[in-house]
Amino acid sequence: MTAPRNIVVLTGAGISRESGLHTFRDPDGIWQRVRIEDVATPEAFARDPARVQAFYDARRAQLRDPAVQPNAAHRALAELDRRWPGEFLLVTQNVDDLHGRAGARRLLPMHGELAKARCLRCDTVQASPPRLGDAPPCAACGAAALRPHIVWFGEMPLGMERIDAALAACDLFVSIGTSGNVYPAAGFVAEVRGRARTLELNLEPSEGTRFFDEARHGPATALVPEFVAALLEHLQADSAP
Repeated sequence: MTAPRNIVVLTGAGISRESGLHTFRDPDGIWQRVRIEDVATPEAFARDPARVQAFYDARRAQLRDPAVQPNAAHRALAELDRRWPGEFLLVTQNVDDLHGRAGARRLLPMHGELAKARCLRCDTVQASPPRLGDAPPCAACGAAALRPHIVWFGEMPLGMERIDAALAACDLFVSIGTSGNVYPAAGFVAEVRGRARTLELNLEPSEGTRFFDEARHGPATALVPEFVAALLEHLQADSAP
């Protein structure tokens, strides 16, 4: 079998767990301790902006912890991005910056980015100050109207046209560290099923495992480097004279 040409990789919170960041839906995850309705909807922000800002300020502070660093899975995907000659898109549901810090460039954070803020007055997306709860001014218009650059429940994910185009063109779709129950990302495998090879790499079977051609289960820091190394070796073998 020849190596694929065009690849879409989807990552979720499970890939960052081994970097010390909590997942959302595990038994000890974030949504077990905080209600979605209180911190992750436009209605929550309108009702109690101070509480919402404090929640994301705390998560942003966690990203600045020196112990939170890209792990072997992030680094392997960055290497794949760097070396893959065909089309490649790394779509992440994560709002952390670990893929970017690992060196990924063909990267689309579909749920936004903790390290950025958006102005409610002029809609400018900019680097986020450490604490949005202090009502810092917008760098573009000066208004004290910054919100986290996060896609909340009930809002449209970012970059869907680019994602749809990449899915339509891919012949390999890989899902890593996702629960398989958050849409639209959970539906990506169904979009490509039957015309692209599909692979799940996850700590345990997701809710959508049955839709994949192949599923491998174990820690992302073991599975992802192993998968990337084999794919790049296969590519090199196919390109040899």
